[in-house]
Amino acid sequence: MLWNRLNEKDMSLITIVKPNWDAPVKVSACCTTRAGGVSLQPFDGLNLAGHVGDNEQSVTTNRSLLKDQLSLPAEPCWLSQTHSTRVASLERCGTYNADVDAAITRDVDTIAVVMTADCLPILLCNREATEVAAVHAGWRGLADGIIEKTLDKMNSGCGQLLAWIGPAISQPRFEVGDEVREIFARNNPAAEARFIANRPGHWLCDLPGLALDILAHQGVNSVKLSGLCSFEDETRFFSYRREKVTGRMASMIWINSTT
Repeated sequence: MLWNRLNEKDMSLITIVKPNWDAPVKVSACCTTRAGGVSLQPFDGLNLAGHVGDNEQSVTTNRSLLKDQLSLPAEPCWLSQTHSTRVASLERCGTYNADVDAAITRDVDTIAVVMTADCLPILLCNREATEVAAVHAGWRGLADGIIEKTLDKMNSGCGQLLAWIGPAISQPRFEVGDEVREIFARNNPAAEARFIANRPGHWLCDLPGLALDILAHQGVNSVKLSGLCSFEDETRFFSYRREKVTGRMASMIWINSTT
């Protein structure tokens, strides 16, 4: 994991997290933080989501700053995420107007992106740099099979894929009820190991660990975790569990035509 601050002395500029993986050089990927941008509290600063109650012009400006400061090759394909298991195949686009929670592209300079504020952002690429994907996964998406459905729609075999699980809520901060644990246990009894009893009827859930197990079961053996907690790091990340009304980070991946 590498932090890339465009200017250490100017906090108005955007800060990103780069995946700590061995992706091909033609694959570009990153996750934004809340540093930079023009949004006011409680969305301060680089909120990239238009559905959370932020000023529309602020979001438009933030997206423009993102494209300019990171020298993106195109406008990211912004999705309308609904905690579904729908997967889009992207062509060149600016805004992909569909209710989907994962996106795959094989076109160069087409940016697959998901937005999160505690849920998992999962980025995927193949070793040949001919296919990439971005997945938004909360606990319900994981339980319903968003990872499996994304892998099914990719042309690459799972053994040829690399995955990165970005900043998300960590187990000590993610309390769920009995019903969540039971859903995962019904699908896979081994998933019980990803839950720690906290108080009567409540458990601490290891969301990244559950995703890691699913990827491994599907045959994706090259997986890296950021190890960063969106809840605990208030200065860098938005967190819905911590703040309720808040912004969203963007995790992006694309095949770069200029590398």
